[in-house]
Amino acid sequence: MMKDHTVRVYRSEENLPREEQLAYQLARVAADEVEVTEEVREMIINRIIDNAAVAIASLNRAPIVSARAQATSHQASHSGSGASIYGVDTKTSPEWAAWANGVAVRELDYHDTFLAAEYSHPGDNIPPILAAAEHVGASGHDLIRGLATGYEIQVDLVKGISLHAHKIDHVAHLGPSAAAGIGTVLKADVETIFQAIGQALHTTTATRQSRKGEISTWKAHAPAFAGKMAVEAMDRALRGQTSPVPIYEGEDGVIAWLLDGPDAEYTVPLPEAGEAKLAILDTYTKEHSAEYQAQAWIDLARKLHHEHPEVADPANVESIKIATSHHTHYVIGSGANDPQKYDPTASRETLDHSVPYIFTVALQDGTWHHVDSYAPERAGREDTVALWHKVTTEEDPEWTRRYHSLDLDEKAFGGSVTITLTDGSVITDEIAVADAHPLGARPFGREQYINKFRALAEGVVDEEEIQRFLSVVQDLENLPAGELGQLNIRATAGVINPADDPRGLF
Repeated sequence: MMKDHTVRVYRSEENLPREEQLAYQLARVAADEVEVTEEVREMIINRIIDNAAVAIASLNRAPIVSARAQATSHQASHSGSGASIYGVDTKTSPEWAAWANGVAVRELDYHDTFLAAEYSHPGDNIPPILAAAEHVGASGHDLIRGLATGYEIQVDLVKGISLHAHKIDHVAHLGPSAAAGIGTVLKADVETIFQAIGQALHTTTATRQSRKGEISTWKAHAPAFAGKMAVEAMDRALRGQTSPVPIYEGEDGVIAWLLDGPDAEYTVPLPEAGEAKLAILDTYTKEHSAEYQAQAWIDLARKLHHEHPEVADPANVESIKIATSHHTHYVIGSGANDPQKYDPTASRETLDHSVPYIFTVALQDGTWHHVDSYAPERAGREDTVALWHKVTTEEDPEWTRRYHSLDLDEKAFGGSVTITLTDGSVITDEIAVADAHPLGARPFGREQYINKFRALAEGVVDEEEIQRFLSVVQDLENLPAGELGQLNIRATAGVINPADDPRGLF
């Protein structure tokens, strides 16, 4: 029943009716009171668990400490109860909770993903939508409906509109989706959500330099900023403030000047009125803390580690050539032409966007760890550097075609590898999707999400608190209004030390 919505640039004198504008169509989807299916509800619970896991694992990393310190400097508004911050009891205003929690969720690059015309981490919708929902005293049922909208809108935009082709950061799809999800929670009317979506988009378009070359800590902050802007945009829209119109289709709008230009045309699939929002079911999470396009390569590397242990020694290897999709080659492969991707002193953010590094370490260790695999002493190991510099990537048209395929049964994020040994022998293998992918060797289900949460919470959260959270989140549908704060997770006493907070302006 999904309907394709055609989007193009209109001259001002054409006066495109707002009902035909993409932002309005997104708002219409958000305002639709259709109920959430059981399968979608259960997947939303999985992703809340997943987000909590990776956030807890990040609590003492510098970007999170900084963002949390900023957030706790702001008091909750008198008009609501405020929103919780991962790890602590302090509540703050919802836009700052969205900020702190958004950074915590994204820091390790370890939560869910969807890749199509654009790439995305749809789980980035959870912090801002949850923060707004908690602040206004919404119920678990309300939150589930809002998150179904956030995932739907982001996935539909990602299917239809490429941002990276014009070096625009993918969070430009997140601002509108988070604003739409908040609108669903609030049961706002179409016009209000329309205005919030326009403002959120207008304030969250930025270049992809944050994911190029020497990748900085802003990589984790960018989606959190988009979520924060979505909360603020909804606040302004509720107060009657308006946004640039038409934000996508205008002759000075996003498409005309930031994307394909005045002659562009895009097709965005959207649910019809009364049609369930199912997009979250097309998304997939990560077993490993690395860029999604590296997930399958970690799985293949650890397989080769056990089957051919000799390839871990650079003295035995002449070359390692990875044939993969355009995206993987040019974004995290040697096709990016970023020397930092081969630099053992590069930042963690840079290394988790280097498939030559990731494949090398997984090949040598037969495993992957969200901290140990990025440690400076691990990256700088002499034998690792030697093997790492023998790894190159190249684009293979067939893997590119499968990457872009709309058939989920053949859509692939892997490729093939050819390892030439110094004795002249050759080892070849391939992988289409990560083991944890729904079509992979070991698909993630509720048990795997819980195991991931427990593994990352170990030593950070008390067992009693782990049990409490898991009990609450798995019964989210029945969580009463005003109780969403129970989805927060408090760290064990002493894990977070406020004395370590960096000084800033606030």
